[in-house]
Amino acid sequence: MNWNLFVSELVAGIVHGCVYALIALGYSIVYGILKFLNFAHGDVFMVGSFIAYGILTVFGGALALSIPIALLLVLMFLGAMIGGGLLGVAIERFAYRRLRDAPRIAPLITALGVSFFLENAALLIVGADYQSFETFSWKPNENGVGELWAIGFTLPSGVKVSLAEIIVVVGTFVLMIALTMFVGRTQLGRAMRAVAFDRQAAEMMGIDVNRVIAWAFFIGSALAGAAAVFNGIVYQQVWAYMGFQAGLLAFTAAVIGGIGSLPGAVVGGLVIGLAESFTIGYLSSTFSDALVFAILIAVMILRPTGLFGKPILSKV
Repeated sequence: MNWNLFVSELVAGIVHGCVYALIALGYSIVYGILKFLNFAHGDVFMVGSFIAYGILTVFGGALALSIPIALLLVLMFLGAMIGGGLLGVAIERFAYRRLRDAPRIAPLITALGVSFFLENAALLIVGADYQSFETFSWKPNENGVGELWAIGFTLPSGVKVSLAEIIVVVGTFVLMIALTMFVGRTQLGRAMRAVAFDRQAAEMMGIDVNRVIAWAFFIGSALAGAAAVFNGIVYQQVWAYMGFQAGLLAFTAAVIGGIGSLPGAVVGGLVIGLAESFTIGYLSSTFSDALVFAILIAVMILRPTGLFGKPILSKV
């Protein structure tokens, strides 16, 4: 067995899965409260990617950075997360709020319409060309390798794990833990759980439901913005239609993990990332999507609520 290939694909799958996990967390937060699938969420990820790319361009571009890399990353994260969060709040306010009590098909069709609007707006504003973060060239050393890729450690198998990949994995788990603690221990988090359990009862108890739902959209969309930065520094490309594929696979990850479950979203993202990586490494990229959706079908047959999902209790 080629252990070098195995470990290499394992690392790549974990890194890719972490990006899916952060996007899937956004799906799970919104679904957990509204029982609504925000199919425009993948395009919030795309917008966050362009915000991060815009910040990179403002500070001189990949080949002539005018500020330290650490500060640049902080600015990119703040810009993409705040920008994505505000976009999510705007989408909820103007596209979804009036449809909360409408038949399920109405907000679903609206979400698809918002998705198409964001994609075509991006095409009009930035064009259809691929844009590159070029993180491999950020302040290169004598070998022409940027700091994010030159720094790291080497595993016993000989596979090098770069600083860029470490940032993605550690950052994902830090955000997941912070989100779990926020939902479990803060007043707003408890309000979110109350609204998720019974929106009408929560409103009668004095909870501002509109505020809670807006915060849910902000947090979920901010996580998509963080995923956009992680995706950019590792995979280095951004384009107008990137949100569709990423959003579809992240939604699949959320369903596999149990949509509405925060740990399930992370586990589902890792499952999808590893499945894609090992399929590409050992078979062909042609079969990666087929295997991902085969896993989805198998999980839905064996455990319809997902790996961490709970059966929905009917209210009397």
